[in-house]
Amino acid sequence: MTFKPPVSGGTLAPNYDPSGLIMSVIRKIRSKINHWQAKLLYRLVKTRIIGADTSSLNIDPNKPSIYAMQYPSFAEQIVINKEVGELGWTPPFQQRLTKIIPGSPYFSTYRRHANPFRKDGVPIVAKQLMRQAEWMLEDDERDIQVIPVKVMWGRAPERERSFLKIWLQNAGSLGSRLMTFFAVIFNGRNTFVHFSKPLSLRELAGTETSPELIARKLARVLRVHNRKVTKSVLGPELSHRRTLVHRIPNRPMVRQVIDDEIAEKSASRVKLRAQALKYADEIASNISYTNLRFLDLLLTWVWNKIYNGTEVHNIDQLKDVSRDNTIVYVPCHRSHIDYLLLSYVLYGRGLQLPQIAAGINLNMPVVGSILRRGGAFFMRRTFRDNKLYGAVFDEYLHSVFTHGYSSEYFVEGGRSRTGRTLSPKAGMLAMTVRSYLRDSKKPIIFVPVYTGYEKVFEEKSYLGELRGKEKKKESLLDVVGTLRSLKKSFGKVHVTFGDPIHLTPYLDERQPGWNKQDYSDCNYRPEWAPKLVDDLAQTVVTEINRAASVNPINLVAMTILSAPRQAMDETQLKRQMEAYRDLLAMAPYSSMTVLPNGHASDWLAHAEKLGSVSRSTHPMGDLIQTNERQAVTLTYYRNNILHIFALPSLISCLLINNRRYTFAEVVTSCRTLYPFLKAELFLYWKEEELEGVVQSWLDVLEKRGYICRNDDHYHCATDDTDAYPHMQGMADAMMQTLQRYFLAVSRLKNQGSGNLGAKQLEEQSAQLAQRLSLLFGINAPEFFDKALFRSLIQQLIKEEMVTVNDDDLLSFDIGLNPLIAVLENVLDGRLRQTILNSI
Repeated sequence: MTFKPPVSGGTLAPNYDPSGLIMSVIRKIRSKINHWQAKLLYRLVKTRIIGADTSSLNIDPNKPSIYAMQYPSFAEQIVINKEVGELGWTPPFQQRLTKIIPGSPYFSTYRRHANPFRKDGVPIVAKQLMRQAEWMLEDDERDIQVIPVKVMWGRAPERERSFLKIWLQNAGSLGSRLMTFFAVIFNGRNTFVHFSKPLSLRELAGTETSPELIARKLARVLRVHNRKVTKSVLGPELSHRRTLVHRIPNRPMVRQVIDDEIAEKSASRVKLRAQALKYADEIASNISYTNLRFLDLLLTWVWNKIYNGTEVHNIDQLKDVSRDNTIVYVPCHRSHIDYLLLSYVLYGRGLQLPQIAAGINLNMPVVGSILRRGGAFFMRRTFRDNKLYGAVFDEYLHSVFTHGYSSEYFVEGGRSRTGRTLSPKAGMLAMTVRSYLRDSKKPIIFVPVYTGYEKVFEEKSYLGELRGKEKKKESLLDVVGTLRSLKKSFGKVHVTFGDPIHLTPYLDERQPGWNKQDYSDCNYRPEWAPKLVDDLAQTVVTEINRAASVNPINLVAMTILSAPRQAMDETQLKRQMEAYRDLLAMAPYSSMTVLPNGHASDWLAHAEKLGSVSRSTHPMGDLIQTNERQAVTLTYYRNNILHIFALPSLISCLLINNRRYTFAEVVTSCRTLYPFLKAELFLYWKEEELEGVVQSWLDVLEKRGYICRNDDHYHCATDDTDAYPHMQGMADAMMQTLQRYFLAVSRLKNQGSGNLGAKQLEEQSAQLAQRLSLLFGINAPEFFDKALFRSLIQQLIKEEMVTVNDDDLLSFDIGLNPLIAVLENVLDGRLRQTILNSI
């Protein structure tokens, strides 16, 4: 084919520019080459974007962009160009062809080391940066967006474990491009791309006018940024597990215990060191990249198979704080799947995987190995009487924290069988604080995590345990049996990251000057530590509850369990669920509260699909009902959000019988009961904030038409409105809790001051509650939960309504009467009389 230039009247067109046409052809050829290069590479590569949400990066399309890489790599440039194009930004290759700015749109902050056996590269300042800075300085209106980007051919937290994997993982730093080729071949299907927020070169330059100094400053900033991103995504470089385990017997605390055992019992040092080594091997995790990749694929399949996805909330702030701090995740514990869920979420969003504390009961054949290679380290349920084991465990944790590796443990100790957040066990927190007193160079941050399930795997076993069956020991057969659940649907999972708790400011506020003292003489157990750790534990579980989300099954449970015989007209049920959702939208429990989208008809259909409720067709309108198993199971999901409804439910209890209360009387009643509700449900409001919160809830309830105010008195709306059953439903959710309180304090008062011990009152109250549950058909097993009565008795003592005398018996006086009076006002007269007759 012969090229013919455009002509006009037998001569060349007057504006004809052959060089422009040639450049146009060259650009097209380059564009085709780039397209085919990307197509060829992406036959070997499968990418996943991690890090910050790319929509939040706020890339300005009107400003030129340059991409900061760690090492020069044409393969990485192809990946970046492809991903940038798919994000809708101007592709760098296209930008290069248009010559918007001088030089390439890519630059690196290191060059490959001449020695291929060296992991670290040589810091450089790219010459093109100086030309681009000079171009920017020529016009005050010009600016350049610098976008840091990191391409990882695989993610391996055990980077030091395999020499080959080091080469492949860090292929950009190696002297041979052949290594990058192998990295693509072996790790290309597991490629991660991390974009960071763009830097404004104009803002970075400030008043500086030297292009060279601006380029040097930018390169320095980017090198620091790259180290932080690497640590955030991959974690610090821990030693080989074998090396770490063998160091434990030489650590200070372990040596001290060994010396003490030799002095006291003339034990053999060799045997004690061998025992310490055995303990360390039993405890230590063994993170394996191959295992993590397998779990990622497996869990992705499982989640798509049985769950309708995982919704993650409030994770962006975590990405910011994880770069400079040691993160300790403290999630609620609802299911065994929790052990894998959080790691799955973090892995998929480009965050460092945590070391996870797991009970030794899970260290069973096959399962234990998988969990250990997924980051679990195992601990015995108790080791108070085994000083050597305790020292080994302390030193292992200390190694994790001081290396800056993130960790995860459950402050509740065990899984919640009732759906409530359990009273915290402070042991792991105490060990964390103790480690921090030894070495606080690396700041520690606790991140509460709330996990909301629409259906948990263990529903059946929880139901049996709540009915009195003995807890079964975990076994491999149980795990195999769980595979049958893969045929069922388990709805959606919500994971919400709460506000971080910074340990240094927490200690500064409660123990000023703590970091200026030497605690070695007391073995890092100062006298003030137990009280501080207990308070920290309460703060953690309170923040977990503050991050709670509300899902459709929670609303179904909240609504239908309040109905007589746990059955409702379909239309009424849907109307009430949406009313509760709207109520929480007007007065959210916290800034992190997540509410379900959609309509009640969708929620109900979803609940039917999960088997949470049943439908009975009827000519006058379908009925939605529950059998005994469904009703008991739904109490679990109502308990998930009971704390969110605590205050409006309490106000409903006060007003539901059309009693008239002034604002002062409502506040006084709430103040009397609030300390007990706060202790049981881990509510976050301080008592001095209570009056304002009560006022805002009264305003919301009045605005929604649930209550009326006349002559400065509040009362419930008339019972011929829709509002009344809604108020009744909220009141019922809290009424069982108040009934428990009345039962326990009435039993105490009936027996007289100084006649019952705390344990006796706990036992007798639980027995009476179980009897009442049978008489009144109360389908909530936690109604006679001893732990809740124990918590109530402890709070009575804390509030000084009850004291413990020298004989460990409970004494009281008229100070108990205000609590009894409030409880008598809110309880149904028939039930109140039954309780009084029973005691």
